[in-house]
Amino acid sequence: MKVIGLTGGIGSGKSTILQLFKDLGAAVYIADIEAKHLMNTDKELVKQIVKLLGEKAYIDNELNRKYIANIVFNSKEKLTALNKLVHPRVSEHFKKFIKNSIAEIVVYESAILFESGSNVMCDFIITVTAKFEDKIKRIIKRDNVSKQQILDRMKHQENDTFKIKKSNFIIKNNTLEDTKSQVSTIYNIILEQIEKL
Repeated sequence: MKVIGLTGGIGSGKSTILQLFKDLGAAVYIADIEAKHLMNTDKELVKQIVKLLGEKAYIDNELNRKYIANIVFNSKEKLTALNKLVHPRVSEHFKKFIKNSIAEIVVYESAILFESGSNVMCDFIITVTAKFEDKIKRIIKRDNVSKQQILDRMKHQENDTFKIKKSNFIIKNNTLEDTKSQVSTIYNIILEQIEKL
């Protein structure tokens, strides 16, 4: 089994790439979704988040995402502290996921793969890039937010240049057909490596 770390800036189209890998037979793990699930269900983690961000962090036992986003996107210290609580839990959860998977290739998708230190769990790393205008359009359509809010979020992520330098593969997500071809090529290269072992 090989673990591929899939990362890229907000709006680069990681979800599309992830689906393409899934269609080829890879098992997929979306760190952001699993983190939110753990933040809602892991009692010890819930306690720590309330201690860090206050009682308003949850409404009716559900994560108050708007309130939390407002805090962490305006305070680097709080964001770092929250990540320190959540990432080790996600890492443990992912290890269990791998143990229970029979897939030859597992794709671990995370926008903050390097920032969270999750890159150390990966055999290969792929960075997804896209044109700046395309990223903005995608996020506005998906999240119904303003351009300024998007730019604020982008400030908290490492830029593509940093990610590309540390990656084994780069996918330029411009047209769907071209992207499909890139994903297929990478998938086959990794499969060939597994077969050689």
